[in-house]
Amino acid sequence: MSMANCSKIMAILQENRVDTAPKVQELLTKYGCHIRLRLGLHEAAVDSCSNSGLILLQLCGDQATTSELEEKLSAVPHVKVKSMMLDF
Repeated sequence: MSMANCSKIMAILQENRVDTAPKVQELLTKYGCHIRLRLGLHEAAVDSCSNSGLILLQLCGDQATTSELEEKLSAVPHVKVKSMMLDF
């Protein structure tokens, strides 16, 4: 797959990871064949773990499919989604 087919970057902010993680993970698994890169970020320490987190994705595939994923993630309460297209 060329870079042109993998030029969408998506950021997913989970404001309440404990409640949102199961649904977000279900959607990411469903669309897993379109995810080239996944990076999860949250504050973690031995004695505490933040309840918010950020997931960054590099998506591959057609615009309709990646937009569908974005819509479904945005519909999850306490989840915010932003995306951008890379055009080099």
